[in-house]
Formats: sequence, structure tokens, C-alpha cells
Amino acid sequence: MATGKEIRGKIKSVENTKKITKAMEMVAASKMRRAQDRMHAARPYSDKIRNIASNLSRANPEYTHPFMVKQDTAKRVGIIIVTTDKGLCGGMNTNSLRLALAKMRELESLGNKIDTVAIGNKGLGFLNRMGASVVAHATHLGDTPHLERMIGPVKLLLDAYQEGKLDAVYLVYTRFINTMKQEPMLQQLLPLTSDRLEADKDSAHSWDYIYEPDVQSVVDELLVRYVEALIYQAVAENMASEQSARMVAMKAASDNAGSVIGELKLVYNKTRQAAITKELSEIVAGAAAV
Repeated sequence: MATGKEIRGKIKSVENTKKITKAMEMVAASKMRRAQDRMHAARPYSDKIRNIASNLSRANPEYTHPFMVKQDTAKRVGIIIVTTDKGLCGGMNTNSLRLALAKMRELESLGNKIDTVAIGNKGLGFLNRMGASVVAHATHLGDTPHLERMIGPVKLLLDAYQEGKLDAVYLVYTRFINTMKQEPMLQQLLPLTSDRLEADKDSAHSWDYIYEPDVQSVVDELLVRYVEALIYQAVAENMASEQSARMVAMKAASDNAGSVIGELKLVYNKTRQAAITKELSEIVAGAAAV
């Protein structure tokens, strides 16, 4: 049986761990609020520009951007995987990477080769370990996403699709539902589709636009903004999910540490009482012998 000194050492060690996890929980809760505000502020712009791009995909027959053209001859697909730079956020990254891995295996079974772009250190490490083709990456983004740091690596896949070297581009990230729930998402980035308007396809309302200066300039610029908005929104959602998952994970760790401390104190008290009882028995036995 462990001695009282050893048990006291374990209690002290677990108490120090609990202080760390409690501090990390409070930091994550503080960052989570700012990340959620940033994510909610970006959602309306992202949704609106996505609707406009979907409308343009069927409202303008005189010019078709390469992003709207479905290709199936390159037998090569790009996947953008958004993860966190740090760990200690539960199974969030694991769920996203499992979803990405399943899609990659599905595409490879159809004879496609995969090019990947990693946004986040955890995804980059996973792709390197599995030997995937990583054409670019962006890591150490900090607590605030900056579009100029992310769009560079992603542009490699966008340019490859525009040149006909890729058949499709997919985006994998974690969508924020609420503080207790985050959902891994797999979204087709290219070619662009009008899936968001499928419910209105039988509507009598038709979309038409007046373009200034010309159709090609407006559509090209809009679709660039569309892709940038999707990528920024995905990273913002992932960061909000990260802080929520970390806060929940650290709270669970703090609670578990408290339970362990309670159990160790109970063992310590039992050990201490046994030692006292043994000493009393030895004293009584000695007195009786005298």
C-alpha cells in the first residue's frame, strides 16, 4: 500500500493539474465569445453571396465561368482540410479528419488522385503521416483568421481547377452548432452548384441581372469573393468550434481531477487511520507485556 507521503504527493500533483485545466477552461470561454461573434457576423455575408452565385449559375447563359463548368476528365480532386493548430479540444479534429479520410478513400476507389491543402497544424500532421499529397498549407493562424494568409495556399487548387487539372474541390471543416455540439462538414466548393435554390426551382420567379461594366468582369470578381467568403466562414466556424470544444474538454478534465482528488483523500485518510490504529495497538501490546 502507498505511504501517506506518496499519496500527498499525488494529491498535490492532481491539484496542480486541476489549476491548469481550470485556467484553460476560462481562457477558452473568453475566446469562444469573440470567435462566436466573428462567426455570426460573417454568416449573413457568406449566405447572401452564395445565393447570388447560385442564381448567376443559371441566370446568365451568355457567359459561363470555369468554376461553374463540371469536369470529369482530369481524374484528380482537391480537398481543403480545416483543423486546429493546437490540441486539447476533444474529438473535434478526429471527427473532421475521419470524414476527410472516408471521402479520400471513396475518391481513390473511383480512380482519382488527391491533392490536399491543410489549414491548421493538426490536419497537416495527419496528412503527412498518411503520405498524402500536400500541395500547400497554412498554419499558426492565431485566434483571428486573416484571409490573406489562407487564400494563397487555396488559390493553387482554384487555379488548377480553372486550368482543367482538377475535377472538383471539396472543403472539410467543423461547423459550429452550439456550445455543446459541433458537426464535421464536407462541402463541395467547385464546381459551383445551385443546391441552395433547389426548393425554389419550380417557382415562377426568374433571376435576371444588369451587368456593369460587362458580364465577364462582374461574374469573375463575384466568384472570387464567393470562394473567399466560403473559406473565411469555414475557418471562422472551425475556430468557434475549437474554443467551445476546448472549454467543454477542460471542464470535464477539471471535474475528473476533482473526483480523483476526492478518491485520493479518502485513501489517504484510510491509510492515516490504519497507521494510527497500528501505533495504538503496538502501545497497548507493549504496556500489557510490561
